[in-house]
Amino acid sequence: MKRGIILFAASVVFLMLLILASCKSADVFERNISIPSHQWGRAFKPEISFDISDTVSLYNIYITLRHTHAYRYSNIWLNVQFQLPGDTLSSQRVNVLLATNEKGWLGTGMDDIWDLRQLITPQPFRFSRSGKATFILEQIMRDNPLPDLLNAGIRVEKVKR
Repeated sequence: MKRGIILFAASVVFLMLLILASCKSADVFERNISIPSHQWGRAFKPEISFDISDTVSLYNIYITLRHTHAYRYSNIWLNVQFQLPGDTLSSQRVNVLLATNEKGWLGTGMDDIWDLRQLITPQPFRFSRSGKATFILEQIMRDNPLPDLLNAGIRVEKVKR
C-alpha cells in the first residue's frame, strides 16, 4: 500500500514537471474589437495598444477581420494608423481582400461567419524601441455604416527562425 502511494506521488510529480517543461510563451499578441451592432460606421475607430519589450526579434503584423456571408463586397479598404514607441503617428491604406471569384470567401468559415488574417507588413518587422505601440483601424469604404462586419483587430506574431 505504501509503495503504491509513493509510485502514485512520483507519477504526479513527473507529469507536473512534463507539463511545466512543455509550456512556452505563445510569442503572439492578438486583440479583436467587436463592431457595435455589426455596422461599422466611420466614427467607430477601434484602437489597439500593446507593449513592446523585445527589440531584437522580427514580427509579422496582421489585420484580423470577422464578417458574415451577407457582407456584400469582396474587399474592405482600411486606413491603418499606427504609432510605434518613440515615433509620430503614421498611416497606411490597406485593401483587405475577403473573397475571389475562384475561391469564394477567403480565410476560415463556419456556417455564415468568416475569419480572415491579412499580413500588412511587406516583410518581417523589427521594433526599434521598447514601449507602447498603438494601432487605429478606420474603414474607408463608401458605405456608412458598413454592415455585416463583426470584429476587427491586430495580430502580432514573432517570426520563428
